[in-house]
Amino acid sequence: MESSRQDSVIKIAGEVVASEDPGRALKVWREKLAIKQVQLARSLKLSPSVLSDYESGRRPSPGVVFVKKYIEALVSLDESQGRVASRLLTPDKSSAILAISEFTKPVTASSLLGAVKGTVLCGDPDRCSLYGYTVVDSIKTIYALSGYDFYRIFGATTERAIIFTKVGAGRSPLVAVRVSQLKPRMVVIHGPTQTDPLAIELAKKEGLIFALSQCRNEEEIISSLKTLTS
Repeated sequence: MESSRQDSVIKIAGEVVASEDPGRALKVWREKLAIKQVQLARSLKLSPSVLSDYESGRRPSPGVVFVKKYIEALVSLDESQGRVASRLLTPDKSSAILAISEFTKPVTASSLLGAVKGTVLCGDPDRCSLYGYTVVDSIKTIYALSGYDFYRIFGATTERAIIFTKVGAGRSPLVAVRVSQLKPRMVVIHGPTQTDPLAIELAKKEGLIFALSQCRNEEEIISSLKTLTS
């Protein structure tokens, strides 16, 4: 258990430090693990308002020492509630996640859409920057992942694009995003020849950029996305 805990701390810390907004990345991880702010503040012997200031960026970017203490307390609380944070970091071979990556620098939504040959169905990609992407098998995501496991697709930050493959008409992925507490900035679907109008309406209600990829297959999508991180 100690080894698993340390592995989780190291991996989460690496993602947080690499993030353009470490405070926000910490908050995303706390929400993923369903740890209340007041609960974590008590463990760190801080007031909830101070913790909120760090997470929101109202205080200077947290240093490495604070990040380490924050994550150690987070993982410890997660384990005390009978969960294991490492589940979010180590998908198995049957995972719905086909590819996941964080950008070291922000990438415009327009650039990502160019990589996946995306046609915009709603939203304005010219005014949006992304900090990562996740490619998922929509069938496994919707039918195999539990609500807790679903958070794995958000990686280190929600400021990302989620690309759903093997999509029928587009409604199911948008329903899954709609009911999730965490929301991505952009959703791209791959597979349908015609998009369900309800999917577009749901994307509009959530304020998402919604697009349809014209790539030939999943392999082309993943290969093209890798060029954004090189």
